[in-house]
Amino acid sequence: MKSAVLTGEHYITGDEACAEGALAAGCRFFGGYPITPATEIAEHMSARLPQLGGTFIQMEDEIAAMASILGAAWAGQKSMTSTSGPGFSLMMENIGLGICTETPCVVVNVQRAGPSTGLPTMGAQADMMQARWGSHGHYEIIALSPSSAQEIFSQTITAFNLSEKYRTPVLIMTDEIIGHMSEKVIIPEADAIQTISRPKPSGRKDRFKLYKPGKNGVAPMPAAGDGYNIHVTGLTHDERGYPVMSVETQAEMMGRLTRKILDNLDDIIMTEAHMLEDADIVLVSYGISARTSLAAMHQARAMGMKVGLLRLITIWPFAEAQIRALAVRVKGFVTVEINLGQIHLEVMRCAGGQAPCHLVGHAGGTVITPEQVLAKLKEAF
Repeated sequence: MKSAVLTGEHYITGDEACAEGALAAGCRFFGGYPITPATEIAEHMSARLPQLGGTFIQMEDEIAAMASILGAAWAGQKSMTSTSGPGFSLMMENIGLGICTETPCVVVNVQRAGPSTGLPTMGAQADMMQARWGSHGHYEIIALSPSSAQEIFSQTITAFNLSEKYRTPVLIMTDEIIGHMSEKVIIPEADAIQTISRPKPSGRKDRFKLYKPGKNGVAPMPAAGDGYNIHVTGLTHDERGYPVMSVETQAEMMGRLTRKILDNLDDIIMTEAHMLEDADIVLVSYGISARTSLAAMHQARAMGMKVGLLRLITIWPFAEAQIRALAVRVKGFVTVEINLGQIHLEVMRCAGGQAPCHLVGHAGGTVITPEQVLAKLKEAF
């Protein structure tokens, strides 16, 4: 049997790096449906998983693909799927089911320009609000945004760890540019990769409650067949997992689902600061756009402008506290993203009128250049 961790230097695409990160994290089930520009993740998993004793299955559509990884998770597997915008839309109902049933899994969205069929082979970052609110009802979600092939490898491992730790679907919001760009990726030794597995129950099986929170607000999770009495439903349910149609049970369940994220923001939210100490203008960006923003920041500094960059690694939950803290001392923010202002709206909300907020964005298809960012900086400041 081949190794799950291909230690060494590789020149691979972001999609391939994502697949290798999943395998290194312990993923042994992939259910998917082909879609540009995410198909290469599925193709890579279809070749590698059988070598590791894992399972790859191509489902009839993205609805079934999402359902399959939820089922695999309840069978005890770490599971993943990948898609792009139209497929992401189809997965949304079952992503909500995964949130409600507290099912750990990872969903990768290699974004392309939309809406509808849009530009299938060209990148965008326009599914960011869909990631937050695409399913129905109120809920919390974890979504990460890598900026390189190297980072999508490591962030896929992080996504699995967060998913297992907090028993929830975790999203990786990458884009066609990262997915299809080939870069050097260094895969470390297996014993240098930290992985987390879902908490397991102990004690008397006849007294087990499937959704009774543990110390960090997360309930231990048995696999089907472990001997515990489990009932998994998308209906409002009590700590036993049994449906209870009452306002009180809904409030208790929703409190449990949201608190396990909101009470652990310091553990979940990751950002990267570049020259923010003395900055009076802050670029806010993520994914591929953060790379051109970083180049623009250095060019602006060379011109005498005190520009810094806040790179969002975790998109959801949003880095609200950091934006609010910066807003009271800077001249303004410039959000850089390949859409018409989705995360820009969040920056505006968190700035709360204390600092002006500007956008460098477009409808998708190409990367935003450093020159476009510099032009906005000169115009606005």
